[in-house]
Amino acid sequence: MKKILFSLLAIFSPLLIFAQEQTASQVIDETFRAYTSWFVDLIFYEIPFSDYYQIPWVLIVLIGGALYLTIYFKFINITGFITAFRVVKGQYEDIEKHGASTLYGDVTPNEGENIIETIRDDSADGEVSHFQALTAALSATVGLGNIAGVAVALSIGGPGATFWMILAGFLGMASKFAECTLGVKYRDVGEDGTVYGGPMYYLSKGLKEKGYGKIGKVLAVVFAVFVIGGSFGGGNMFQANQAAAQFVQLFELTGGNAGFYFGLVMAALVAVVIIGGIKRIASVTEKVVPFMAGIYVLAALVILAANWHLIDDAFNLIYQGAFTGLGIAGGLIGVMIQGIRRGAFSNEAGVGSAAIAHSAVRTKYPASEGIVALLEPFVDTVIICTMTALVIIITNLEGGFMTYGVPITEGVELTAIAFDSVIPNFSIILTIAVILFAFSTMISWSYYGMQGWIYLFGKGKITDLVYKGLFLVFVVIGASISLGAVIDFSDAMIFAMVVPNIIGVLFLTPVIKKELTRYLKAIKLKKEAIDDGAEDHQKNM
Repeated sequence: MKKILFSLLAIFSPLLIFAQEQTASQVIDETFRAYTSWFVDLIFYEIPFSDYYQIPWVLIVLIGGALYLTIYFKFINITGFITAFRVVKGQYEDIEKHGASTLYGDVTPNEGENIIETIRDDSADGEVSHFQALTAALSATVGLGNIAGVAVALSIGGPGATFWMILAGFLGMASKFAECTLGVKYRDVGEDGTVYGGPMYYLSKGLKEKGYGKIGKVLAVVFAVFVIGGSFGGGNMFQANQAAAQFVQLFELTGGNAGFYFGLVMAALVAVVIIGGIKRIASVTEKVVPFMAGIYVLAALVILAANWHLIDDAFNLIYQGAFTGLGIAGGLIGVMIQGIRRGAFSNEAGVGSAAIAHSAVRTKYPASEGIVALLEPFVDTVIICTMTALVIIITNLEGGFMTYGVPITEGVELTAIAFDSVIPNFSIILTIAVILFAFSTMISWSYYGMQGWIYLFGKGKITDLVYKGLFLVFVVIGASISLGAVIDFSDAMIFAMVVPNIIGVLFLTPVIKKELTRYLKAIKLKKEAIDDGAEDHQKNM
């Protein structure tokens, strides 16, 4: 192990030193752009529908797939909403652990799984709880997009973009339900209980069941490559870069090495968490995510309460802008595109990444985690993104710090201005939140990339160590250099994951529907048994 660490250090030490020079950053950026621009242009190619607006084809796939799944599953976004909260609370943990038939039915074999009638030693496979899986996945999506991305969308599309952003979040709930159900359904569980899951597995195993084994294998490999690239770039270097920039700005640090040293500290903190695997990642995210999201939402509520008399004006602007476009951003269609694009890109519904985290949950019913997962776009987009948008719109009514229709590039600063206008010096807390958001995103994406790496190169300590070593090196690089084309490419890899993932989900919708029916029957069986006088085993667990 020491030899491997020394080898990694010897390989990347020159690169780390090289990364500290600004001129080196420019060289890296230009060289990288020369070789990868074609891929970026391909993934984010915009289909021209008129002289005024274009729609990225990947956005059509994302939203089109989400709309289809919403209809196919009879608006699971609504019908499964209350059930999702009950599952997260642990109300059905007993049947998920042991099976409904075992605890509340007359049949000893548990729905064909040959589980003896006991509640002591027939525990479900998995490593984390529903709540831990949810926070682990949320930590990868709740972040800079909610703070900076919303401001950018509003600057381009105006208040009306908020409506379409909410709609994208609503539709994305169905996508998350579908892909996360499949993540649990087709996961692999090692002899030591370690879970390996995600689109790689349901693409290869699920499509093989449908008679498309070779196609499924190819799509799984392609997805694995993309998720590794995305974990190093958008899930790592970009986060480290933005966190370092905010830290340096907050403390007004001078000198070219500040980012480098920040990266070393951040890498050390990330290492402490990711070495422990998904259990440690989940134990950290279940504390960090509610904390940082809670502070952010609380501050937003304080601002809304202080400006309660302007809330109706803000919603009026959102409504008018959503259906008129207010003459900006290419009119109505332009506003629609900006809102939907920000919503879809923020919650990553349809990308398939969240299925990797959710696949580690402890349950015998795959659909139980799918139902929990649909809360993710709701929290990320419908609540947090909307909160940010309302704060900016309301404070801008009197502050006038933003001109709608004039695009901005740095959204964090604008969001900070909005919060500072009511809560003085909140930008300090916002900077801390940005760093925490970046940290939590990195540790979750390290797990995503790790799963893709294992799928391609096999399981083992050496394989595990090599990936984690590379990931930590990229944390330092990301904090040290200006990224430019590197981030464009890594973002393109993340959204390239949409193609194989959506193909797999659409092929396997009948499987998802069957699992949903099976879980709802289990819930019904428990309810009927308790109504007939049976003891609620959940209370004894």
